[in-house]
Amino acid sequence: MSMIFRAKAEKALDRAEDPRETLDYSYKKQLDMLQKVRRGVADVATSRKRIEVQMTQLQQQADKLQQQAKKALSLGREDLAREALGRRSGLEGQLNDLRTQHEALQGEEEKLTLAAQRLQAKVESFRTRKETIKATYTAAEAQTRIGEAFSGISEEMGDVGMAVQRAEDRTAELQARSGAIDELLASGALDDVTGTPGDDISAELDRLSSTGDVELELARMRQEISGGSSETPKALGGEANAAEAVEADREEEQR
Repeated sequence: MSMIFRAKAEKALDRAEDPRETLDYSYKKQLDMLQKVRRGVADVATSRKRIEVQMTQLQQQADKLQQQAKKALSLGREDLAREALGRRSGLEGQLNDLRTQHEALQGEEEKLTLAAQRLQAKVESFRTRKETIKATYTAAEAQTRIGEAFSGISEEMGDVGMAVQRAEDRTAELQARSGAIDELLASGALDDVTGTPGDDISAELDRLSSTGDVELELARMRQEISGGSSETPKALGGEANAAEAVEADREEEQR
């Protein structure tokens, strides 16, 4: 189970990781390290300079005591000259200790300076390589996106394709449904619930017109059979007109 979680976590990290951000973060850490080394070099140089100042002051005191010893000896004060030389000897001991510390700090400063120069060269090399990798990664990413766009396998294009397919399916379904309803209405399987009184009137007029036409045709046929005028009675429209035409035919036949 833990292996499955680790595998999923690594997959999620791979998906979320941007190599360019990782490279920039590594470069920033190296710059921070280089800055710390430079700060260390500056601290060692400051300590070395402080020791040099102390050595100069002690050396000046030692030279002064040397001069005082000479003057005391010239004045016949050997005891005073001895005291001055004793103090000078103590200062020489301190100077020797400071010289030892100065040499150690100078050596440390040289090593840190050399390390800083090497580290700076590595950081510059890393920066150049980082920019090259980032440019290559960006170009590869753009090329991949272009390829996905052309092939239509990218996530965005896949969603658009699915939306278009759903719209086409829905349109075809609505068209089929509309055609089926029209056929059912035409066949009488379904009633037209949108009918209005005006439609009933039209239907009655159509029925009367059809009846009048039939009566007129019958009258014309009777007239032809009887050898009468072939002129077709004028249709006046409606059942009343048709009835009048029929009555006129009957009177003509009786005569």
